[in-house]
Amino acid sequence: MTLAPGLRTTVSIVVGDEDTAAVVGSGEVPVLATPRLLALAEAATVQALRDRLAPGQTSVGTRVELHHRAASPVGAPVEVTAELTEVDGRRLVFTVAAHQRDRLVADGTVERFVVDTERFLAKLQG
Repeated sequence: MTLAPGLRTTVSIVVGDEDTAAVVGSGEVPVLATPRLLALAEAATVQALRDRLAPGQTSVGTRVELHHRAASPVGAPVEVTAELTEVDGRRLVFTVAAHQRDRLVADGTVERFVVDTERFLAKLQG
């Protein structure tokens, strides 16, 4: 595994009814739900790591800090960018930012750890 700060990727969506706070249960208004935005931020970090980890490895999310700064209505395009900013052994820290066109919608950090997939899953079996 050779990972270095600067690795970045972007995921995009157009906010649909299924992405709203009213539908996912995090509020009552038809705007992009914070949990959905968080899922997009994590998806961007996973996508950034795709094909960059050793065979048999994956990453798991361990910590998130997200500031949801502005509402995005149904039909709005939203892009979430994740940039790897810190590598500390198996610990990876990404800075994430979501934009609706030129407007900052959210920003924060996502921390992930690289794990051996089989060993990680075996621990779940007890």
